[in-house]
Amino acid sequence: AGYPITPATTIFQHMLALGYRPVGKDFPVFLHPETREEYALARTERKTAPGYHGFSFHAAPDVTLEQDLRRRDLTINAMAMDEDGEIIDPFGGRDDLEQGILRHVSDAFREDPVRILRVARFAARFAHWGFRVSHATNALMKKMVAAGEVDALVPERVWKETVRALAEGTPSRFFRVLMGCNALDRLFPELACLFNVPQPESFHPEGDAGVHSLLVLEAAARLSTDTRVRFAALTHDLGKGETPRAQWPRHRGHEHRGVALIRALCERLRVPNDHCDLAALVAEFHGEFRRIGDGATADAVVGLMERADAFRRPDRFAQFLLACEADLRGRAGFADRMFAQPRLFRDAFAAASAVDAKSVLAAGMKGPAVGAELHRRRVEAVTNVLAR
Repeated sequence: AGYPITPATTIFQHMLALGYRPVGKDFPVFLHPETREEYALARTERKTAPGYHGFSFHAAPDVTLEQDLRRRDLTINAMAMDEDGEIIDPFGGRDDLEQGILRHVSDAFREDPVRILRVARFAARFAHWGFRVSHATNALMKKMVAAGEVDALVPERVWKETVRALAEGTPSRFFRVLMGCNALDRLFPELACLFNVPQPESFHPEGDAGVHSLLVLEAAARLSTDTRVRFAALTHDLGKGETPRAQWPRHRGHEHRGVALIRALCERLRVPNDHCDLAALVAEFHGEFRRIGDGATADAVVGLMERADAFRRPDRFAQFLLACEADLRGRAGFADRMFAQPRLFRDAFAAASAVDAKSVLAAGMKGPAVGAELHRRRVEAVTNVLAR
């Protein structure tokens, strides 16, 4: 717009002089001063250190559009449109889009390990359209993992991409792609070690604890869009990874072991407390939920609700029920089966929640007697529900 570009004036200074506002500190991206539209300068980059922070960037008027597109991750993201609406596609992105292929643009892909997570996330987003990772891209990601590139990823970035993937249409695909390039072992070892761990086939026709975990995640995705529910479904059986081989295919005590593993995973990846706490709750009590069926006693039902802190945290308990229902459905051939537990617990919780704690206090009870009387009244209310 008439502002002179001289050797002493960088393209960044030029954008600032025009009123554009820079966004972030790692990439040359600006917001238009009036429309707030995002403008990313054409740039090239050079790897300077391991990980995804180790880059130096060159943004200048002499950088061509093709040079800029060559640094993109996937061919379907390396297309542009000119002022006349014509598609500029130097790397075959349109063909890959039509064929459902996720393919890297160039060997520069290997310089940024975040791209492994992004490819897996795109696979989760487009799985229902049949998209797949190309063999060449998967082979390149394997080389990156073997070279230790994913080990340089900071925990916050791993979780950021993971929670985005959990929100996609087929979140299990994210973890399958990571497993396919050997990144699951490095990023989620607690989950990776579940694969090839046997389970009783009378209850788990799929046999494999890792396969079951992904089936439960798929079931949770059908039941809820809440990433907290989906994360809890994914991690509910982590304790089976520490079952001694001599005890296979049974996994006594895996619920308790799973809580500690979830806490450790969440601390390592900086997982928010609301995701972590629900996951730990589901890990601890999903077995008890499953065992309470048609022959349940009101005392057992109320006892579980009280231990799960359902009456103080009703919203979280609703999430807990969804994740536990996903556990029931996440088995080969069980996805559409009718189960008694979900409706039983919802009806029982509604009845038990109607018990008025103030009336107990008004009766003059104090201390432990208040809790005992509340429990008795809740059991009475739930007994009426079970008798229907």
